[in-house]
Amino acid sequence: MRYPLLFCLGLVLISSGAAAAPNVLLICVDDLKPTLGCYDDELAQTPNMDRLAAGGVLFKRAYCNQAVCAPSRNSLLTGLRPQTLGIYDLGTFFRKSAPDAVTFPQFFKQHGYRTAGMGKIYHLGHGNKNDKRSWSEPFANTPGMIYKVSSATSPDGRRGPAFESADVPDSDYTAGQLGDLAVDRLQKLSTERDQPFFLAVGFRRPHLPFNSPQKYWDLYDREQFSLPARRTPPDGAPPYARTTWGELRKYGNIPKQGPMSDELQLELIHGYYAAVSYVDAQVGRILDTLQETDLADDTIIILWGDHGWHLGDHGMWCKHTNYEQATRIPLIVAGPGVANGVAADSLVETVDIYPTICELAGLPAPEGLDGKSFKSVLEDPSTVVRESAVQVYPRGKRIGQTVRTARYRLVEWKLPNGSAEYELYDYQEDPDETVNLAAERPAVVAELKALLDALPAPKRFRG
Repeated sequence: MRYPLLFCLGLVLISSGAAAAPNVLLICVDDLKPTLGCYDDELAQTPNMDRLAAGGVLFKRAYCNQAVCAPSRNSLLTGLRPQTLGIYDLGTFFRKSAPDAVTFPQFFKQHGYRTAGMGKIYHLGHGNKNDKRSWSEPFANTPGMIYKVSSATSPDGRRGPAFESADVPDSDYTAGQLGDLAVDRLQKLSTERDQPFFLAVGFRRPHLPFNSPQKYWDLYDREQFSLPARRTPPDGAPPYARTTWGELRKYGNIPKQGPMSDELQLELIHGYYAAVSYVDAQVGRILDTLQETDLADDTIIILWGDHGWHLGDHGMWCKHTNYEQATRIPLIVAGPGVANGVAADSLVETVDIYPTICELAGLPAPEGLDGKSFKSVLEDPSTVVRESAVQVYPRGKRIGQTVRTARYRLVEWKLPNGSAEYELYDYQEDPDETVNLAAERPAVVAELKALLDALPAPKRFRG
């Protein structure tokens, strides 16, 4: 894919003959950690996301704001951290806390864009719902789970198996169905050039269950995979900091409690990689359609994973922690005004995407957002906009806030009475987070704690 290095952007005054406004294509991928070739994963078969990175800027140090679906997506779409909204769960609709928030697509809609969404953009279900104010047209949903050879319910009443493969076309499973929808909508948008568009496409894979056509499993040899070297929690970490991976245990072929066999773990890892490659193929179809319809050079593309995923490291699975494997995400931006084929070291957070794309499109971002624009990094990836990134994950009454710098991660577990416990990890000396160093390095803890203390106190929405 070819993108011009520079692009002159004017204000979006569509009816006045001003410079054409760029389109925006937001691709959200559920539970995608940086298991991509462009992130130096030597096993990953992801030629299409790699192709996107080769035409844009890849962020090596991008972080979600909370490692779970709904709060992470709330941060993307409102530009507000979970601590600002006070929402940390799956089921609370963000407008209960922030009824007047102007969302990312809503803002572009207000500035003359046709906004459309499909798949998983907002987290739907668990009492949560879509936001109709965001879209110019009805939202196009897709199935969450499709089983072709297994029952969707296990004999003990849990869900079907955590993974499945079948020799079927891509469109027989959910990611392929969304690929079909996205291609069709882009083709129609290419004929509706009276307005620029904001199209959000949300893939539900590689989220569980890892159900993908057999050909994507066949890209990998099970013997390629190995289990993580560290399969126990960090030494000295509070026991509540870990996840017991209850999400995975809802699937019928996973033990309800206790460890999994090595064979089952390797099968899960294989299934995760297959699901990533399945999504990658659909991203390739979207990129091809942009080229075929002459939309590519006029479209800003953002590829974003909503959070990471534990694949057995520290003996953990799924997300739901404040550790690196759960909070680090892939983020790639390409299009007009964006440098080509470079990687950026600057730390960025999910909340930074909203103001960045506003600025890149020539729009003044709304006031009151928690994010910072990283447009300067897109133009010159050697620049830095953040020295630290903030995440959160609560445990019961404790708010677990974490600050990540280039070298360290500090996790503060604070109770309502103000007492707190701390975790500190040094990625220069201990990249696998094996030892909590908080007691040994009080000066570093104090320095990083000051960064958290400078933020507004985390809210807890009660509504």
